[in-house]
Amino acid sequence: MQIVRSVSAMQRLGRAWQRAGASVGFVPTMGCLHAGHLSLVRRARQLVARGGKVVVSVYVNPTQFAPTEDFSRYPRDLARDAQLCREAGVDVIFAPHDSQMYPRGKGADFSTFVAEESLSRGMEGKSRPTHFRGVTTVVAKLFNIVQPELAVFGAKDYQQAALIKRMVRDLNFPLKIVVVPIFREADGLALSSRNQYLAGDLRAQALVLWRALQKAQAAVHKTARPLPAARLKSELKRLIECAPAARLDYVEFFDPATLAPVPKVTRGTHMALAVFIGQTRLIDNARL
Repeated sequence: MQIVRSVSAMQRLGRAWQRAGASVGFVPTMGCLHAGHLSLVRRARQLVARGGKVVVSVYVNPTQFAPTEDFSRYPRDLARDAQLCREAGVDVIFAPHDSQMYPRGKGADFSTFVAEESLSRGMEGKSRPTHFRGVTTVVAKLFNIVQPELAVFGAKDYQQAALIKRMVRDLNFPLKIVVVPIFREADGLALSSRNQYLAGDLRAQALVLWRALQKAQAAVHKTARPLPAARLKSELKRLIECAPAARLDYVEFFDPATLAPVPKVTRGTHMALAVFIGQTRLIDNARL
């Protein structure tokens, strides 16, 4: 396994693989890898043809963090990530420095961004207004650098995956986007690199996200009639904020294809929520 640091070196590898006819599967990450990330790697390995390559990027992207967010303390451990990738059969880790991705100085300041302007308006886009511009920009750059045939994302970031699919369609990227189901702990908590922030009893309190999803699932399945979204949101807010350290950012019910909010909740409606557990912001989602 190789660790590649420079954009030009990664692009040379990608072109060489293309000339050799090797398919390339790509898993973009911000590192601090866990079992959920490794499930994406396994899927990428399954999908590339025999002799294909799997690339994992490890890059904490500064443009998707607001000044008040956790960019500076986001967990980083490239040595551990490299060991996990090696064991999972990854061929290359692309781990660029900021100066490679966002050059500065001598008239070369980075000034071009990619912005999706429809699916990004609600939920995460509303709570974190600069977030998705940073996500789509860095993912577009990574696609141009790695040059994969397919890229694998996790369903925990449901809105993000929808935006990436839209960007790929709208900007004619020649690759396929694959979305892998959420990887959960045995007690239901969705895996996240930020889970390691949950010290003491905060880990147990974080299960309130899973309980909220289960409550919504049960409410939908016990009646054939549509449920008012506003009423169900109020019930879930009360449930969530019974946990001492929990504070609801948002809960939304929406059409899974358009991401448009719906006034009535039925089977097939999608639900997403973001909750602060202490200072840690966690997200989750499910199709009801």
